[in-house]
Amino acid sequence: MQRFLDLADFERTEVKDLLGLAARLQKKPDPHALAGKVLGLLFMNPSLRTLASFQSGMMRLGGSVFVITPGQGTWQLETRSGAVMNGASAEHIKEAVPVMASYCDALGVRMFAEGRNLQADINETQFKMIADLCEKPLINLESAVNHPCQALADWYTMDELDVPERGKFVLSWVNHPRALPLAVPSATVHMAALRGMEVVVLRPDGYALPDAVMDKARAAAKASGGSVTETTDRAAALKGARVIYAKEWGSPQHYGDVEAESRMREYLNDWCVKDSWFKNTAEDCHLMHCLPVRRNVAVDDEVLDSARSVVIQEAFNRMVVQMAVLYRLLRNA
Repeated sequence: MQRFLDLADFERTEVKDLLGLAARLQKKPDPHALAGKVLGLLFMNPSLRTLASFQSGMMRLGGSVFVITPGQGTWQLETRSGAVMNGASAEHIKEAVPVMASYCDALGVRMFAEGRNLQADINETQFKMIADLCEKPLINLESAVNHPCQALADWYTMDELDVPERGKFVLSWVNHPRALPLAVPSATVHMAALRGMEVVVLRPDGYALPDAVMDKARAAAKASGGSVTETTDRAAALKGARVIYAKEWGSPQHYGDVEAESRMREYLNDWCVKDSWFKNTAEDCHLMHCLPVRRNVAVDDEVLDSARSVVIQEAFNRMVVQMAVLYRLLRNA
């Protein structure tokens, strides 16, 4: 394995093999596996779990880490092609990435969607530019429309919980004060489809995921024996669910239009997961969320603090599966 950019780059059997490696490393750590190896992390956007889990995972395997957050102790980076750099940015990504890569054995990059042009973000224009600049093993720490590390951890978590591979998985839109990127919902719907689940995307009018995202998920479902549908009917979607995966995202219909998006959200306060949502789900239905989560906006306290919530387990598993990714990238095993 040379790169970890998208679960769609791997066959289902390859993903399951990687999850098996993660389980073995969790049960029997190998503290000298990556001795002498260096991981570089470039964070163009904020992070808590991704930053901490990659550092911890690399150190648990005996390796070292350095972290660059542009503008915080380093130069501000310019990302635009053809930019006239007479402003705050002192260095261009075209020089920064190759230099960083030369100092490490693998590089992880987080670069969110620009949030202005939907097609450009779906095409991963910015992240692909970075990928072309890096000759070392590269890890996607979250890009415009993908978050493979989170998706891998979510799959691992469901395996731990014995959630059936053919179980019903509901990815539900939930409320947030502003539009959030499509990366996690896009990665999540594809992951659950690839796992072979009965995937239902539950969302209000105006929040349908882009066709490219849904087509990719449906292709994965076809290959794995799963299914992917979408609906605005909450009662029908939640009936028999084994997992409710709560996630916020912006309206593709008004992508980049803050005022139009705000008007749509004025009447969506009831899209906050409450205990009543579990009335007709499976008895052991779990609440999942990638974090951070706005309490009592996206998910009520009564749900987050209940036994149904596995958000802390998901977060811990970020480290577990990323250790497997690092092991494969740097041990080539």
